[in-house]
This record gives sequence, C-alpha cells and structure tokens, in this order.
Amino acid sequence: MKLTVLIIGCGDIGINLGRELLEEGHQVIGLRRNVEALKGTGIKPLKLDLNDLEEAGPKSLPQADYVVYTVSADRFEESAYQSAYPEGLKRVLSVLEQHKTPPRRVFFVSSTSVHGQQEGEVVNEETPPDSTSFSGTLMCEAEQALINHSLPGTVIRFSGIYGPGRDRLIHQVAEGRVAAITPVVYSNRIHRGDCTGIIAHLIRYQESGETLADIYLGSDCEPVTMHNVMMWLAEQLKVEATETMQSPLRRRTSKRCDNQRLLSTGYQFRFPSYREGYAQVLKEGGFLELNKA
Repeated sequence: MKLTVLIIGCGDIGINLGRELLEEGHQVIGLRRNVEALKGTGIKPLKLDLNDLEEAGPKSLPQADYVVYTVSADRFEESAYQSAYPEGLKRVLSVLEQHKTPPRRVFFVSSTSVHGQQEGEVVNEETPPDSTSFSGTLMCEAEQALINHSLPGTVIRFSGIYGPGRDRLIHQVAEGRVAAITPVVYSNRIHRGDCTGIIAHLIRYQESGETLADIYLGSDCEPVTMHNVMMWLAEQLKVEATETMQSPLRRRTSKRCDNQRLLSTGYQFRFPSYREGYAQVLKEGGFLELNKA
C-alpha cells in the first residue's frame, strides 16, 4: 500500500529515510526552511519555517499517513533547543490535530541524552529520564508533549549517531587522541543507516497490524567504553595513540542502553556494533587508503 510520509526537518537522517521510503514505493514530503538539499532526491520539497505555522493555519501541513519529526536545533543553546523541540513539536501537533484525516502516527526523533546516568548503569524505556542538562530536559518535555497528545505518537531515542559525514571521532583518533581508560565512560552508538532503518521498520510494523510502544531506544547491540572504541579505530587506522582526550563536560554521561524492546519488534540491525558500522565508514570515506598513503 502506498503511503504518504511527511518528514519535518528533512536533513541528513530525513533525506536518507526519504530515499528508503521512496524505494518502497511511498510518497515522501520533506519540510525544511531551505529546500535546496532536496533537489534530485525524489522527495517532494515543502519550504516552511515552523515558527510561521500558527499564521499559516491548518493547511500549512499536508495530509500524511505518517509524520516524522526530526528537527535539529540550530545551535547548542537553551533557546534554540526550546524552539526546535518542545515548541516546534507542539506547533506541529496543533496543526495536525485539525486535519480532517489525522496521521496514523507521529514519530519524534529524540535522544538518549534524556538519561543522565554516569556510572555505567543499564537503561531502557522504563528507566525514568533524569537529565540535568537543558538539552535532555527539553527533549524530555517534547517527548511528553507527544505521548500525552490525542494523536498516536512514538518517541525514538537515538544514541550517538555516526556514519558517512559523521566522522569526527575517526579524525580525533587519526590525530592520535583517544579517551582515557579511567574514568570508565560507556558509549552508546547507532549508525545512520540503522536510524533510517528503524523508522522505516516501525512504519511497516504498524502497517502490519502490530501495536507500537510509546518509546523505543534506538541504539546498537553493544554498549562499549569510549576508550575501547577509539583504540579499535586506532588499530584499523594503524596509528599510535599518544595523547589522552578528555571528553567535554556536558558529554560525560556513562550508561548502557538496552535495545531489547526494539529487537522484540523483529528489527535486525544492519550494523549491530561499532565494528561493523565504523568499518563501513572507514571504507566508504577512504580513510584506510589515506592511511596507506
């Protein structure tokens, strides 16, 4: 059955999700302030600033079977997060609820930053959010706005996203800088290909007649220490780690994300761990060839 999917904030994740859905024969509409990036993708562009939604009225957003809210804040500041997440999502929900035929489900792309654990604790969807940062707190506010709304909604909390073009960690290791062994800092990661795969899978899952949960943790199958990830990368790049990198203070959470709820839906990870994922990024990005040179 051909579906119409509206992707709000159609950036890196949205464009790749759109391509995947188009391959399945669906119609995809991508909303963003600057639609130049959508040229040649097959995604139908919709130029709009979410701040203008109230003035534009209920017809500003097209009818869609599914809506994916994957907006990114312009900068790491509280005002930007407030605008992008709770305020922006609430504006969208206010418009969607006025549609004659509301969407079957709204997906909100959130973050595991809502969990602020620092001692390597295992967290899952039942673990109460306890972030003390403004970013995690505002993400949690947006999540609750969707969960408490009359429209059916699902929150997907992605952990650290990496993939083509998201290779900051590789460059740090290539410079010989790795995270210290102690204190032990656990890292949870997910390849961009699995971000899009999970969203597409959950749409198919609902279409098959299954019931979706309010929240899913989108993280790969192997929580691992940041030090071990970087040492593995150093081995692949054949570089010697000579300098210890201290993570920025705001990133010093340490937890292990349990993805069993997602796995129970039948989703099979394309990149089950950082090894498969970073091997793909290293190969596609030409990092191994550069190292040989």
